[in-house]
Amino acid sequence: MIYNEPDIPLYIEKVAAQVMDLALLIHRERGPGLLEKGYEFCLYHDLVDLGFFVRSQVYLPITHNNHKLNQAYRVDLIVNDCLVVEIKAIEGPILPIHKSQVLSYLKAGGYRLGLIINFNTQYLKDGIKRVIAR
Repeated sequence: MIYNEPDIPLYIEKVAAQVMDLALLIHRERGPGLLEKGYEFCLYHDLVDLGFFVRSQVYLPITHNNHKLNQAYRVDLIVNDCLVVEIKAIEGPILPIHKSQVLSYLKAGGYRLGLIINFNTQYLKDGIKRVIAR
């Protein structure tokens, strides 16, 4: 499903839709129960196989009062240099702290859209949350 957020360019929405589609296929095949690294591995390779440019375990810096910490954050996946993807395999719902985590990644990297994908759900649609940097 492609969303129509007025502030998010269509090409980013298309990338996000394709990532969600692949995540649904992985969840259908693997189900809940893998560790986060297993889902990240599957999603990374499926995206690369389809021709996406994907970076895994990307460090992002923060700057404070002219001091820079180069490895402040580590993002699970960045797809086509436009979409942040945070993989979870947690029991229970995605919490506000997870959304804050991804929002921090978006701001640190200058990105607009992030996805949190919690594979440890019966229905993956219940485990996908969009995070938008305003």
